[in-house]
Amino acid sequence: MQSFNIKFFDGSVKTFNSPVTGCDLVPYMGAKKKPVVAIRVNNELFSLTRNIDVSAHVEAVSNNTTEGSNVCRRTLCMVLAAAARDLYPELRLLIGHSLGYGYYYTFESGGNNKEIDISRVEQKMRDMIKADIPLETRYVSYEDALDLFSESNQPDTYRLLMHISKPKILINKLDSYLDLYFQPLLPRTGLLDVFELKKYGEGFLLRFPPTSHPDRLSEFEDIPELFHIYKQAKKWGKLIGVSSVGQLNELVERRKIKDYVEVTETLQNKKIAEIADRIAERNTTKIVLIAGPSSSGKTTTSKKLSMQLRVLGYEPIVISLDDYYRGPANTPLDEDGKPDYECLEALDVPFLNEILVTLFKGNEVELPSYDFKTGLRKFTGRKLKLNERTILIMEGIHGLNDKLTPLVPAEFKFKIYLSALTQLNLDDHNRIPTSDNRLLRRIVRDAQFRGKGAAGTISMWASVQRGERLHIFPFQSQADVMFNTALDYELSVLKIFAEPLLRAVKPTEREYTEASRLLMFLNNFSPIPPSYVPGQSIIREFIGDSDFKY
Repeated sequence: MQSFNIKFFDGSVKTFNSPVTGCDLVPYMGAKKKPVVAIRVNNELFSLTRNIDVSAHVEAVSNNTTEGSNVCRRTLCMVLAAAARDLYPELRLLIGHSLGYGYYYTFESGGNNKEIDISRVEQKMRDMIKADIPLETRYVSYEDALDLFSESNQPDTYRLLMHISKPKILINKLDSYLDLYFQPLLPRTGLLDVFELKKYGEGFLLRFPPTSHPDRLSEFEDIPELFHIYKQAKKWGKLIGVSSVGQLNELVERRKIKDYVEVTETLQNKKIAEIADRIAERNTTKIVLIAGPSSSGKTTTSKKLSMQLRVLGYEPIVISLDDYYRGPANTPLDEDGKPDYECLEALDVPFLNEILVTLFKGNEVELPSYDFKTGLRKFTGRKLKLNERTILIMEGIHGLNDKLTPLVPAEFKFKIYLSALTQLNLDDHNRIPTSDNRLLRRIVRDAQFRGKGAAGTISMWASVQRGERLHIFPFQSQADVMFNTALDYELSVLKIFAEPLLRAVKPTEREYTEASRLLMFLNNFSPIPPSYVPGQSIIREFIGDSDFKY
């Protein structure tokens, strides 16, 4: 074959005359502080065993990066699935949502109440890791893949393949165990060593290290209310018969999806109405504080909650935290020397509290407005005075932090935390990350309303998530109620908008790594027409044509 050049991250170049793998190239990448678990090849994520036979820019991916830690976590999931199949072949292992640094799993017995020994499963995993078993990939025919997952008690994987329809399917192999994963795995089990299985709820957690500290587990932090919300959503999904992407795709194929869209929207509206009832039951509530991570649907939720409060006879008024920015000149700088608009100190907290206290005393105030073009606060003559039926609604990332409203009595505040927790799985052993749901929402919204391409949104996503870890997640347990804004059909709608945006990201851009992963992820969903989305749906906040004004 014709020779080709590999250019490494340090600028060095080496010529090869036959295909090479990442394992072959690691010695040329210099000493690394952390283990290399994968490589980027022209900004596409490759496993260390995948062949390279064209000229490429190659970069090592260590286990203390987002991509690298995900490679390790996926491999742990496969080792767990293999151990579970070996010990309990008659039971069905099902992956669930993430909880802290771990994934929640259950065994489905099909009526068999067999006692599960989690310590046995963990020891089997450790034996497999100690044996340093190779992980391989191979293609099988579409028909053989269907037979494999039909016979291995993985019905959701079988359903998913029924709507992918590729002539050959890439299968992962660990010893004699075969499974389907959609992104690279480690080349050998021996590269794993830090994990634990922990009994939790009706199942157990597969716990793994945080990305920043790949050699040790963090202390387990339980969030029972968040788990309860997920459990409710999962129970509803099973009740209605849609708990996996394959089942969702079946509704699309049978032209039953419109009814499902209406039912999911009705359920979400019911949940918002229940929150309004809880606020009314309190009697002392004067301000509702709504917080949640990026693209969790805070704005639409505040508008829909306002409607439900009006039904109960209240007069809700939305106060925008944006109007209390200090401006660039008075905003603290982040570690890169840029204004940190996400920190609490970027807001004029004393002035905000002065406004709120004055209002709660029954006095009239003139509300400010912030001009983002000039970076200055101004007053436009908008005045406000509360009556006994007025409830203020304020949404923003710091809503659950009492340092935002230190002068407001606790009994006046009702706090709501939003998350987008889809109860759907891709299949039996592949979950849908909550962050993917929100990232796709944001990619679509940024393109629709902010003129930003997918690469621009992806490039800033790590910074957004860092802000969430600092300013939102630590306070979620202080919420009076948690609300799930995910709609289980939404990714099939977002797919129509997101795919052309993601295809516009080129292999020469670093964001191509994430764009190509998201494209592969969306390939599993059958599209749903946007016309099926109601005008007041949270999804309209991102795709447009909402009945609400933003």
